[in-house]
Parts: sequence; C-alpha cells; structure tokens
Amino acid sequence: MNLQLTESVHVLRLTNAANDGDNRFTTAVVHEYLRALDTVEQYQGNTALLLTCEHEKTFSTGINLDWLAEQDQAGRNEFLTSFEILLCRFALLNAPTVVCINGNAYAGGAILASAADYRLMRSDRGRFCFPEVNIQIPFTPVSSDIARLLPNQQALKNMMLTGVAYTGQECAALQIVDGIYPSEQLQAEALSLSQLLAAKDRVTYCKIRNLMRPEITDHLNKLTQ
Repeated sequence: MNLQLTESVHVLRLTNAANDGDNRFTTAVVHEYLRALDTVEQYQGNTALLLTCEHEKTFSTGINLDWLAEQDQAGRNEFLTSFEILLCRFALLNAPTVVCINGNAYAGGAILASAADYRLMRSDRGRFCFPEVNIQIPFTPVSSDIARLLPNQQALKNMMLTGVAYTGQECAALQIVDGIYPSEQLQAEALSLSQLLAAKDRVTYCKIRNLMRPEITDHLNKLTQ
C-alpha cells in the first residue's frame, strides 16, 4: 500500500490485489495500516482519509487464512489483537474516512469497510460479503460491533447469518454503501466526497461521529490499556 496527500486528502491506496495477494491481512499488513493511521492522526490541519484500490476485481478478501494457519498461538493472538485495534482506530480516526470499494470486499475486508464513515462502490462488478458463517469463523465482539455500524440492521442480519454476497446495486438499495458508480467514475467520485469531508473542521466532525460509536471507544480502550 502507499499513502499520499492529494489536495488535503490522505489517499491510502492498496496495491497487493494482483498475483493472488487480494489485499489480505497479515500482522505485517495490519502494521502498515496502523503506520498510515499514525501519519493521518499526526497531520496538522483538516484532512480526510480515502482508502482505495484500483484493481479491476478485488478490494480486499480479508484475512490471509493460509498464513494464519501457519502461525503459533502467540502469533495468532498478536494478529487478532492488532487487527481489532486497526478496526477500532479506523472507526474512530481523528479525520473523516471514505472507502472506495472497487471490487470484491469479503470477510475482514468488508468489516474494515464497515468501519468507514462513507462507502462508495463500483456499480457493475464486485460483491460485499460476510462469509464467516460459511467458513466457520465466528465474529468476535469487536468485529461484530464494527459490522453493526452499517445502518440497515435487517440487511446486516441476513449478511451475518447467511453469508449472502451483495452486488453494488443491491448494496445501494440496502444502504450498505452510500453510492455506486461505474468503474471509470468511481475513483473521482470517492476523491470528491473525501475533499468535501476534508473541508470540515476535523475536531468537530470527529466528536459528532464518535459519540455515535461509544461501544467502539470502549473496545479500543480495553485493547490498548
């Protein structure tokens, strides 16, 4: 991934979707995310964070389960703690957040997208899915509360209990995302929305947003104390 400042917006671009990378999470990848959040948090002045990827098919397919299976218990515990800290810090970042879902967002990738303030998705390709029930990996209290940040609780119930994969059109109809666009417009629209949010006073914005997420604040306090 790489992080660049573009017209007051921090753009974090995922770059490991090709060659079966699928922008999956490992401990090292999570630490890259956390370093990017550090940079945004320390930035002086108003800004927003846009998380995006320009691969034609994949945004993120979640945790690298093959890698995780090779870790010992201490390694798995370290990963889970780091990943949950990432989810909470992203949800409570001291700047507005936008996720640009260019393709498939599955499992941990969809959970991370759920933590954002706004989600835009490609209209003609890609799925948004929580497959945990089908791959026998239950949600944790943290990941469950992050998923519940999605506004449509009926749709969320169906996603969590059936593993249904929704298209961009379906996500828009169910308010899982805030807008859908064809691939040639998606990146520009995501940047435009991010610029709009970056013009807000970030202190005021984040106080308002974080008051709507008290359970996430509680989780982060427990994870970092």
